[in-house]
Amino acid sequence: MKRYANALLFGALLLSGQVAHADVVDDAIGNIQRAIGDAYNQDSRDHRREDDYQRSEERRQDDDRYRQLEDRRRQLDDRQRQLDRERRQLEDEQRRLEERDDYR
Repeated sequence: MKRYANALLFGALLLSGQVAHADVVDDAIGNIQRAIGDAYNQDSRDHRREDDYQRSEERRQDDDRYRQLEDRRRQLDDRQRQLDRERRQLEDEQRRLEERDDYR
């Protein structure tokens, strides 16, 4: 009976050692898979951040260009108003001269 108990104890220890070894291997594989997944997700996040930054930079540049165009348009409008005012003044002056000539 002692041999039977020793064999049973030895078998139990042997099996538990293999199960423990399998758990360690399984944990290691799980850790590797998580590390790969985290690295992939981190790369994806980094790419998304870079893409978001690039898009925001492009938007900022577009906004700056629109502001420049609006400023230029306002300048042209101001210049056009000034030219219109000068034209009216010239026309008024010409009329006055023509009226003076008519009276002579």
